[in-house]
Amino acid sequence: MSGSDRTVVRNLLVQGYEVVLGLEIHAQLATRSKIFSGASTSYGAAPNTQACLVDLGYPGVLPVLNGEAVRMAIRFGLAIGATVATRSVFARKNYFYPDLPKGYQISQFELPVVSGGTLRIRMDSPHGAGDEKVIGVTRAHLEEDAGKSMHEGFGGRSGIDLNRAGTPLLEIVSEPDMRSAAEAVAYMKRIHQLVVWLGVCDGNMQEGSLRCDANVSIRKPGAPLGTRCEIKNLNSFRYIEKAIAFEVARQIEIVEGGGKVKQETRLYDSDRDETRSMRSKEEANDYRYFPDPDLLPLVIGADEIEAVRATLPELPDAMTARFESAYGLPRYDAEVLSTSRAMGAYYESVVKTVGGEAKTCANWVMGDLSAVLNTKGVGIDQSPVAVDALAGLIKRIVDGTISGRTAKEVFEAMVAGEGDADAIIEKKGLKQVSDTGALEAAVDEVLARNPAQLAAYRGGKDALFGFFVGQVMKATGGKANPGVVNELLKKKLQS
Repeated sequence: MSGSDRTVVRNLLVQGYEVVLGLEIHAQLATRSKIFSGASTSYGAAPNTQACLVDLGYPGVLPVLNGEAVRMAIRFGLAIGATVATRSVFARKNYFYPDLPKGYQISQFELPVVSGGTLRIRMDSPHGAGDEKVIGVTRAHLEEDAGKSMHEGFGGRSGIDLNRAGTPLLEIVSEPDMRSAAEAVAYMKRIHQLVVWLGVCDGNMQEGSLRCDANVSIRKPGAPLGTRCEIKNLNSFRYIEKAIAFEVARQIEIVEGGGKVKQETRLYDSDRDETRSMRSKEEANDYRYFPDPDLLPLVIGADEIEAVRATLPELPDAMTARFESAYGLPRYDAEVLSTSRAMGAYYESVVKTVGGEAKTCANWVMGDLSAVLNTKGVGIDQSPVAVDALAGLIKRIVDGTISGRTAKEVFEAMVAGEGDADAIIEKKGLKQVSDTGALEAAVDEVLARNPAQLAAYRGGKDALFGFFVGQVMKATGGKANPGVVNELLKKKLQS
């Protein structure tokens, strides 16, 4: 098997141990109201101003399921090729923490809304696109979020903000298919890409919209699975990688010292770059799951599933493949340009406006434009250079009006808001000189001024060709068309 369909299993052996990883990713669904109430889910409100009686667990209130949250779960399930259950059940997961007013969380246990599915990841490679691997998805189920406990600024006490209580989550549980922290990060990035692409989550990890719990264990190759520890609430790609690396080293040290890893829940302290024990790991029976008596089973008709399927956009892998075949791009370029729907749409609009030059357009979008976006900390939907403006610049490179080097100067002026390419070229007098007569005179003058170098070149020092090109460019203020200069010099130097 070869090409994009090839699956390469990359086992990471650390001091003779194989690392086994699975992620439980919590994606906050992008609904305007909570999963079982009409309270707002908007971010940044004053504490406890967006929690209604249902969220607070007052006696006598009843939950009402948010239909949009269900449709978003279906949308995700279809995108990963999973099975969408025509009948699923909500359950009560019982545990007692101050930020859980009801004393239980409404979740799904035995019958989740989404089962199975896969996601393809590609590992980074210094040579471009790297090895691929398919990660299995065990399930994705709907549940409500808890509130938030805060421990700073309360004079030694704790505060509780229940604004998040009842916020809709889709918990995406992977198979234990990952074998390194790098694979776990690659998988998390693919989930992030997909949920944002589908519009089911805004993907803002700083605000808690996407976070994960990492299940980490080690074993000797071929041995049964080891005892796992769960690292809770990792909310950045960097923390996922660092937390797993620490935890793997910690477990190896325990086993090598003759001890046994204890199953427990741990947290990652980014200040100390270490994981610390929180509590012993609960089993499913510890939560005393039972079907929620206030919620009927969730029944989803085949017609509703097909209606959601009809709204699915072109997915990332499909866009990558199309960019390769339609535009002749290398796989690496196609993947970068299909990082997001907005990036793909921007690139494709530039190509269509230029009327071709797919690779040149890709280089500008991936290179100079992306560098500006990174510096400004904005997405491509907030690009300071519009599609028409970038396309106009590329057209002037293609038709020889300006050189590639001059184009960099024009682009910087465009970013600074000085106008479009034509206006900047005219204003700054940057138009490239391609007139053969004018350039031939410049070449003759350079050769006449440098007889020693000319004699050396004709004596076999071919490297001096670049010297002559540089002198002609200098004589023309950098405006000479390099292609024309090269042709004229070759002719003159060989005569």
